[in-house]
Amino acid sequence: MKCDLLIVSAAQLVTAPPGTGPLLGPDLDRPWILEDAAVACVDGRIAAVGKTRDVCAGYPEREAASVLDARGSLLAPGFIDCHTHLPFPGTREMEFEARARGETYASIAERGGGIRASVRHLHATSEEALAAAVRGRLARLLAQGTTTVEAKSGYGLSLEEERKQLRALRRAAAESPVEVIPTFLGAHEVPDEYRARREDYVALLVDSMIPAVAGEHLARYCDVFCDRGVFTVEESRRILLRGKEFGLEPKLHADELADVGAAALAAELRATSADHLLHASPSGLRAMAEAGVIAVLLPGTAFTLGLPYARARIMVEMGLALALATDWNPGSTMCSSMAMGMTLAVTQMKLTPTEAWMAATANAACAVGEGSRLGRLQPGFQADLVLFGALDHRHVAYHYAEDHVRTAVKRGTVVLDRSDRSSCA
Repeated sequence: MKCDLLIVSAAQLVTAPPGTGPLLGPDLDRPWILEDAAVACVDGRIAAVGKTRDVCAGYPEREAASVLDARGSLLAPGFIDCHTHLPFPGTREMEFEARARGETYASIAERGGGIRASVRHLHATSEEALAAAVRGRLARLLAQGTTTVEAKSGYGLSLEEERKQLRALRRAAAESPVEVIPTFLGAHEVPDEYRARREDYVALLVDSMIPAVAGEHLARYCDVFCDRGVFTVEESRRILLRGKEFGLEPKLHADELADVGAAALAAELRATSADHLLHASPSGLRAMAEAGVIAVLLPGTAFTLGLPYARARIMVEMGLALALATDWNPGSTMCSSMAMGMTLAVTQMKLTPTEAWMAATANAACAVGEGSRLGRLQPGFQADLVLFGALDHRHVAYHYAEDHVRTAVKRGTVVLDRSDRSSCA
């Protein structure tokens, strides 16, 4: 049979076993690993996966439109970065220095920094300039092996500015091979002008912003920062239920700063994911596990801010589905590397390298509602694959702060080719 793209002779292939759901408990550490592996792609989807001799028996090299020789490379699904704030304006390195001098994230926010600083930056940035910045960030993500990214608004805090972010995101996504899943995060912070009347801002969100965003098809998800000093459980419930009325599935920034019951709310609403969870209670985490809510862990944030890391091993033992993401944003995690996130997950949260891979691919796909299409090298799935300059999947997290990516494939088409690069080993 003919195929559009045939990848042959990979030193190793790593992926989740066939399926469509998240990997739980011990299964998170039971990947499918093949040596001398091949993948055939037809019409943007994976047609066959297996040993090179077996795949080539059905899809001969001579009949393939294009052949990639993957000798000396690791073949894996593209990373799915399931939590970012990608359409951000400007950077905040001055806060990075301030924390080194003893200030905290909270004290910086109290004096007008933090999210409020990015809100001011956004007001001074045009939609065109923001779209150009996002295009550059999407290219950087692809160069680091990310083929799908979730991206949130949240630096506008008004209807027009939130729409500016989401429109810029859509414009940039239309010109990039990286697949973008947009999330509305108007409930990222209470704007200064609403501090004394926060109920009016919640009303603005539910009465005006959510209907407008949904009406323009600018987002697939609605997220709320449900935490101490931000939005209460009651406010978050109201906002997220309103989002569901308009077809925006719920996500939460949950219990990052304190245990306020956000994890339990995520379970109650059967949110797609609850993210951060540094202070989530055991009862809240158990409720999430029972409700099938994905726990998205963001070790880069804890690393940057010097916070305790999420209790990943306890979560695995509870039967929670874990996903990894970067949380790329200008304040608390100026990092776009999923591989670095895997390193932190292994060294600081004590996941195994294999568990980190599964959390960054198959489970991350489930955290954006795409577990039946993305995140696995499986016949019928979208052909999103990456070749790394490594002979073993453990090497990518082990040899950290290195760029291991050689080739990226999106929907069966080579979109990044650096195959002449030597191994980073």
